[in-house]
Parts: sequence; structure tokens; C-alpha cells
Amino acid sequence: MTLHSHTFTQSRPLRRRSLVDTLRSIHATWRQRRALAALDAAALKDIGLTERDVHREIRRPIWDVPAHR
Repeated sequence: MTLHSHTFTQSRPLRRRSLVDTLRSIHATWRQRRALAALDAAALKDIGLTERDVHREIRRPIWDVPAHR
């Protein structure tokens, strides 16, 4: 039998992002997706992405930004 110990940390209160922060995040994501779309096949290969990966990423809605921002 294996015992696992779990440590629980105090959770931080959720901070609501301001409208300006949200707009900045969306704009940064838009710029990054445009830059990604401009890469050629050799550059994509260097970073381990396929054209299909890029196509899927750039077709995401503008408001669909990564949660870690």
C-alpha cells in the first residue's frame, strides 16, 4: 500500500483583471499569432510546430487567450 501526502497551500484570493489588462492581453495574443503566421516552414520546424498547428492557433477567436497570462 502506498501513502501519498498532500500539501495544501493557502489559496490566494482571485484578482479580477481590469478591462485595460484584458485588452492588453488580447492585443499581445493577436500580435503573437500574427507573428506566428508569418513564420516560414524552416522556422516552424525549428520551434517544433507544423503548419497545421499554426493554422489551428491563428484560427482561435481573439478573446481566446491562454489562462496563464
